[in-house]
Amino acid sequence: GDVGDEIHLELELKLIAELGLVGFPNAGKSSFLAAVSKARPHIAPYPFTTLRPSVGVVEYSDFSRVTIADIPGLIDGAHLNRGLGHAFLRHVERTSALLYIIDTASVDGRDPCDALLCLRDELQKYDPQVAARPSLVIANKMDLPEAKDQLEDLQELVAMLGDEGVVGVQPVSLATGSGLRDAVVAIRSQL
Repeated sequence: GDVGDEIHLELELKLIAELGLVGFPNAGKSSFLAAVSKARPHIAPYPFTTLRPSVGVVEYSDFSRVTIADIPGLIDGAHLNRGLGHAFLRHVERTSALLYIIDTASVDGRDPCDALLCLRDELQKYDPQVAARPSLVIANKMDLPEAKDQLEDLQELVAMLGDEGVVGVQPVSLATGSGLRDAVVAIRSQL
């Protein structure tokens, strides 16, 4: 036969998971993924332990499944490509909905409402379509006394953001496991 054509293609997977975990370093993203799925991401008490997304599968009793990607932690200015900003934000683009993991006890020194607004702002500045995706807030570290005081403010903020795709707040403690079952149900029913 005739000489054929040769081409080199670079393919990029556009959807890595249905849900992407978005949060600042050490908010509990990897711990959440490990708690609700069989995934075993690297978990450590220092920032930026996640450098590549890990994907876990949440399995329900009716055999349905939801895939969740643990996205590396964002920093202020990620939309300007600070740190590994665009490399991390590109992973968020590859999900259909978002789970914001918020340190409700402010262990990291951030007010939880400010943290949520800052994360949403980073996504908005990077790509408004990504920021507009349906999302749920996971209010982590509820076992700490400081978290209870700040949960109400976070719930009020999320109620105001309802028109922007944020559907609710699920309080959890990854340290004790409380609230995880309700969070898994909310993921399925609200997203």
